[in-house]
Amino acid sequence: MPKPPRPTYRCTECGWETAKWVGRCGECQAWGSVAEAALAPTPRQAATPVTTAAVPIGQVAVEDAAHRSSGVPELDRVLGGGLVPGAAILLAGEPGVGKSTLLLEVAAQTARYQHRTLYVTGEESASQVRLRADRTGGVHDQLYLAAETDLGAVLTHVEQVRPTLLVVDSVQTIGASGVEGVPGGVTQVKEVSAALVRMAKTRGITTILVGHVTKEGSIAGPRVLEHLVDVVLHFEGDRDSRFRMVRAMKNRFGPVDEVGCFDLGPDGISAVSDPTGLFVEHHHAGVAGTCVAVMMEGRRPLLAEVQALATLSAQERPRRTTSGLDSSRLAMVLAVLQQHVGLKLVNHDVFASTVGGARLHEPSADLALAVALASATLATPPPPGVVTMGEIGLSGELRRVRDLEVRLGEAARLGFKTAVVPRPAGAPVDPRAEQPRTVEGMRVVEVPSVAAALHYLGLTARQARRLPLGE
Repeated sequence: MPKPPRPTYRCTECGWETAKWVGRCGECQAWGSVAEAALAPTPRQAATPVTTAAVPIGQVAVEDAAHRSSGVPELDRVLGGGLVPGAAILLAGEPGVGKSTLLLEVAAQTARYQHRTLYVTGEESASQVRLRADRTGGVHDQLYLAAETDLGAVLTHVEQVRPTLLVVDSVQTIGASGVEGVPGGVTQVKEVSAALVRMAKTRGITTILVGHVTKEGSIAGPRVLEHLVDVVLHFEGDRDSRFRMVRAMKNRFGPVDEVGCFDLGPDGISAVSDPTGLFVEHHHAGVAGTCVAVMMEGRRPLLAEVQALATLSAQERPRRTTSGLDSSRLAMVLAVLQQHVGLKLVNHDVFASTVGGARLHEPSADLALAVALASATLATPPPPGVVTMGEIGLSGELRRVRDLEVRLGEAARLGFKTAVVPRPAGAPVDPRAEQPRTVEGMRVVEVPSVAAALHYLGLTARQARRLPLGE
C-alpha cells in the first residue's frame, strides 16, 4: 500500500517550500507567512510530439533575435541594443517611481515605428491611462489599450490585436481562473508569468511585465519569477528628486552592468544622456567642505560632489549623519584621518552628504570624503578644478580603483584641471623622480597615501589658511 503524501508548507510571500512548519521563512525571512499548501495531484507525463525538428546550432537563424530600438535610447543602452522579439522583460520598482510612465513612453515610441503595441493595465482604468498619454504625447493609432485583470482575457486580446510589443501593468494584478489563491499570490503570479512567457516565446512577441517590490526593495512574488524572464530591470529613484535610473540585474541579451538615466517631469519622462550636472554644483568661488568624486554606474562614469560639515558637539556622543554615503565608510575615514593625518574630530558632530540625491556606494569616493572633511575642519577650500578618486585603506594608503582611465577622461571632458589619484604599484617613491602626466590637458597627480593627497592640496594643519567670516 503506497504511503500517503506528506504535507508541504509554503511561504505565501516568496513561494519557499519546506517539509515542516516554521514560524519564519528561510528565504525571505518573513514572519508568519508559512502555511500548509494544498496537495496537487501529479499526473503522468506522456510523450509530447515535437512541433519543430532539432537542427544543428550553426543552421539556426540569428536574424529572428536581432535587437530593435525601443525608441528610448537610455533604455536601449541598458538592454544591450534594444528589444528582442520573444523576450520577456520584468521591470520592478517602488510605487510612484514612474514605471507606468516609462513603459507608456516605450509603447508610444514603438507604435510610432508602425509596430502594433498592446498595453494591458490592471491597476488603472483605460481612461486614466488615456489621460497620461495625452499629457505625455503618447496617443497613436498603433497603440492599443485594454484594462483587464483576467489572464484568459489578456490572451484573447493578444490573439485579436497580434502585437509586436505587449506591456502588462502589472503582473501581480492579473489572475488566472482555475488556479488557487488570489491575484498577486505565489501560485497565481507563477502561473500568470509562465503563461505570458510561454506566449511570448511561441509567438515572438516582446513582453514587458511590471512587478512590485517589497519593503526591503526585492521583487515581490516567488523567486521563480526572476528565473522565468530573460531580463530583470530595477527602476530606482528618490521621491524628492526627478532623477531616475534603470539598472539591469539580469540580461540574457546584453551586459548587466549598464544603467540608464531619466528625468521624470510633469510632461512625462525623458532620457538624460549627461547626468553629471545634476550631481555637481559649479561654484564661482572656493567653498570649504566640498570635493568632487568620480563614480562608475555600470560602464558610465558620473561625477558627484561630496559635502561635509564638522561642528563642535555639546553631546557626549557626537553625531555622525550621512546622506547618500555609507555611514560605515564615514566612520572608517574619520578614524584614518585621526590616526594617520592628525585630524581629530572625536568631539565634533560630522555631517556628510552628496549633491542632487546621488548615492555613492563605491570605495573610490573615500578620498573625496576625506578631502571634504579636512577642508571643512580647517575652513580652507581645496584648490579649484580638482577632482579626486581613490579607496583609503586602514593604514592610510590609497588603493587603485577600477576603470581609472575612463574616470579621468570624463573629468577632463568636463573641464577639471587636476586629478588626484592613487600611485600605481611599483612607481618610484621619490616625488622628484616622478614624471607628471596629463590626460586631455588635465594634470594627473599620483600620491601614495591620504596624508600625501591632503598635503598636495594644502589641507594639513600647517598649510591651512583659515578664512575669516565674509571672505
